[in-house]
Amino acid sequence: MPRPTEHQPNRPRNHEMMPLADLAFPTVPGHRLPLPVDPARATIARERVLDRLAGLDGDEAAAADAAALRSLIEIDAGRRLIDGMLCGSPYLAQLATIETATLARIAARGPDAAFDEIRTGFIDLCRQGGTEAQVMAGLRRLKRRAALVAAVADLAGVWPLEAVTAAVSDTAELALEAALAHLLRDAARRGEITLRDRDNPGPESGLFALGMGKLGACELNYSSDIDLILLFDAERVPMADDRPPQPVFSRIGRDLVKIMEARTADGYVYRTDLRLRPDPASTPLALSAEAAETYYESVGQNWERAAMIKARVVAGDHDAGNDFLARLTPFVWRKSLDFYAIADIHSIKRQINAHRSGDGLDLPGHNLKLGRGGIREIEFFCQTQQLIFGGRTPDLRTRGTAAALDALVAEHRVEAGTAHRLKDAYRLLRTIEHRLQMVDDAQTHSLPKDEAALDRIAAFSGFETTRAFKETLIETLKGVERSYAELFDDAPGLGTAEGNLVFTGTEDDPDTIATLERMGFREPSRLVARVRDWHRGRVRATRSGRSRQILTEIMPELLSRLGGTGDPDAAFLRFDSFLGELPAGVQIFALFHSNPDLLALVAEVMGTAPKLSEQLARRSSLLEAVIDPDFFTTLGAPEDLAADLERVLSRARDYEDTLDLARRWAGERKFQVGVHILRGLTDADAAAPVLTAIADAVIAALLPRVQAEFAQAHGHVPGGRMAVVAQGRLGSAEMSIDSDLDLVIIYSADDAASDGGRPLGPSHYYARLAQRFISAISALTGEGRLYEIDTRLRPAGSSGPVATRLDAFGRYHREDAWTWEHMALTRARVIAADTPELKDALDAIIHEVLVRPRDADKVTAEVADMRRRIAQEHGTNDCWSVKHVRGGLVDLEFLAQHLQLIHGADYPDLLLRDTALVLERAGAEGLMADGAMLAGAVRLQRRMLGLLRLTVTGRFDPKAAPPGLISALARAAGLDDTADAEAISHMLQTCQAAVRAHFDREITGDRAAG
Repeated sequence: MPRPTEHQPNRPRNHEMMPLADLAFPTVPGHRLPLPVDPARATIARERVLDRLAGLDGDEAAAADAAALRSLIEIDAGRRLIDGMLCGSPYLAQLATIETATLARIAARGPDAAFDEIRTGFIDLCRQGGTEAQVMAGLRRLKRRAALVAAVADLAGVWPLEAVTAAVSDTAELALEAALAHLLRDAARRGEITLRDRDNPGPESGLFALGMGKLGACELNYSSDIDLILLFDAERVPMADDRPPQPVFSRIGRDLVKIMEARTADGYVYRTDLRLRPDPASTPLALSAEAAETYYESVGQNWERAAMIKARVVAGDHDAGNDFLARLTPFVWRKSLDFYAIADIHSIKRQINAHRSGDGLDLPGHNLKLGRGGIREIEFFCQTQQLIFGGRTPDLRTRGTAAALDALVAEHRVEAGTAHRLKDAYRLLRTIEHRLQMVDDAQTHSLPKDEAALDRIAAFSGFETTRAFKETLIETLKGVERSYAELFDDAPGLGTAEGNLVFTGTEDDPDTIATLERMGFREPSRLVARVRDWHRGRVRATRSGRSRQILTEIMPELLSRLGGTGDPDAAFLRFDSFLGELPAGVQIFALFHSNPDLLALVAEVMGTAPKLSEQLARRSSLLEAVIDPDFFTTLGAPEDLAADLERVLSRARDYEDTLDLARRWAGERKFQVGVHILRGLTDADAAAPVLTAIADAVIAALLPRVQAEFAQAHGHVPGGRMAVVAQGRLGSAEMSIDSDLDLVIIYSADDAASDGGRPLGPSHYYARLAQRFISAISALTGEGRLYEIDTRLRPAGSSGPVATRLDAFGRYHREDAWTWEHMALTRARVIAADTPELKDALDAIIHEVLVRPRDADKVTAEVADMRRRIAQEHGTNDCWSVKHVRGGLVDLEFLAQHLQLIHGADYPDLLLRDTALVLERAGAEGLMADGAMLAGAVRLQRRMLGLLRLTVTGRFDPKAAPPGLISALARAAGLDDTADAEAISHMLQTCQAAVRAHFDREITGDRAAG
């Protein structure tokens, strides 16, 4: 049998057997009886109820009850009560028709006696049980009757709010006890547990349900969910054998939810939510008390401490549950709090955007629970102060809202006048909330948006006019809002101009979802769930309480910044990846907290520069460089970069450490260049030589170190020398942030084998050494990858040897190379060589090949043919695809290389590697028209390419681009940064049309341009 409830409902027990008509109701001061807004509808519903009374006249007691109901309807107050109820609530009208006998019993004996009879029915069901179907049907009938009793007592004003919520809470507890008793008996029938008392199995079962929130505080809503945490004490559970208790009680938890909330022909009992348990996404429905204690002690959050203020054992083994709550006391009620803990408690409140004035409060659609000036603000007003002061003041450890306000007044934490106003506001808001829920038995807290529906709620709440209803409610909401905002008057706000940002609890806060949508997030629920994971310590960076506290502080600014990017959801996911890679969070979060500009930069990177965000995700230490004063001032000259890398590598402990240090250094330098481009401190064209110098430094530094490592096993080849030739964008110093490296590896050696412990012939030696060198640059280590390597420009392409002998290199280009290979050779540059002589020899071969006289018509035809082939594979009309679009960089590079091949013999000064410089020189020499225009087109499109490669993954869509990126592109185009995407696109198309016309005139002639 269920034990007596711990709460004492504030009901007028001296009238419990008095007919309702004799109570001279309402007895609650200031109560308003409902008004029938549609008298005709009320008359029809009343007559239907009276018709049902005829069926009660056959039984003497029931007939007396029926007579009392008829008498009640005959008096003015009784007629208003019944008509107002039937007219205002379709749900209660249905209940009155189904449970007419219960309604008559209320009229005859009063709601207290009627409720006590229902309570007895629950106790009998708990003791006697039955089949699952019988238990489910019995629970639903009893709950239905209890709901009618509570509604009539509430609407009549014979129970104050505290009595109404206590009765609803009592009903839920009684139902839970009966359901658990049935499930425990069922588990015993299956041979899983033994029962010490079959009639009342709960008290000694080791299994207990904690009522959370309003159920725990005995303040349950009229149509509320019930929030439970289902736990078991493993040392008390009476298992039938040595099987583990976890699966047994988890099954009970699942079946409990089914029994309580499954909708049958008899309705449902209560919607049941078990998500307030520790880490609900990864824990079973019922878990051991020991596991719960471990969770709360290690990663329990302040909002969970706040929730535990109201926790109360509502079913099952009360002794085990109370022992658990006693052990949890140090978690909930801390005797001393450090500054950061207090700040985090304050943040529970400050996550809500509490406006001081209340101006602009829109009543239609307003959420009385979560909205401005609502019920939650009153509850948090109490809970935040209870958390801060309750550890040292046990009298503050009360569950009820009104009781908490009284305790705060007694401890001189709140002024009596403020507490009185908040209690009055709480009662009014909860009463109207109940009216909203009574209409259709819906779990709603929001006023109707429709004015006609608002009129009906005003009448159902007893107001003579909707205007009076609105004025009273707005004045109440504003008063709560003022008190709530003043509570932490000196605390810095965490809200944003957008609205609420609340991530506590287990349910999505509607205002937070709306706020995130206004910020631009398309999947706000997914974001909220992930932030909850952060706060539960699901990533290493947030496993310490301190890191979670700072994260709470920076969250609004972070989300606001991410929301300002072109794709906020993608930016958030990148930040989540960044967070997931952090070994710890305190240092980084503190860095963000003390350097808001750094947080802004990170959000900008996550939102607009995927390449940089990938680097950050791999190496958060990059941020440490950002706070260096020199980070935003200078990128470094090539000789300075090379010297700096040498200083870094001099600290290497071994070869593997050398590779990691090189990656770390290059990553920091490339990140710096990327930020400079992103922030407009330089443009992508001006940054290209710096990116090239970084790659040059890495290659020059690693080559001798790779050779030394290789020589430890294989020795040296007599007369052996090695060089690295750069081609493509590395050769021409036109690199972008994601450029790969086009490398050709050349060697010269005698014919003798190497002199090491495992000797190799020259060709095998340098082939394997070349592979080792390529791996040193391109292999993925713990510090990432330096560069992708492309060696297909070597003689004979992919079919040729990885390392080419010097004489073979010269012979191939003199005798066998295709025109396109000579075009590529125009950008060749020796960037590392063992000896100056080898470098000079290579330079001589390259120069000799390029200044050789050629058949201009043949070269032109082959260039045109190659351009057509490329167009077939990569052709596009998208002006933003500046590399392959006609009139783009490929056309410009082909123009320059075409000029160099046909005029190199007569104009060797034309053999420059930079495309723009070649075109400028050709124009100055009179070899072509519009040289300066074409050089400008190169630089423009290189700036666009570099910026887009930095900021965009995949195809660029100007319509989806963030404003910051459009401004950056405008600056790159030489336009005012207020120019829009259409203006930039027009400029690009004009430029590309001019280049294409020139290309067709110079290269394709009458032939199709491809």
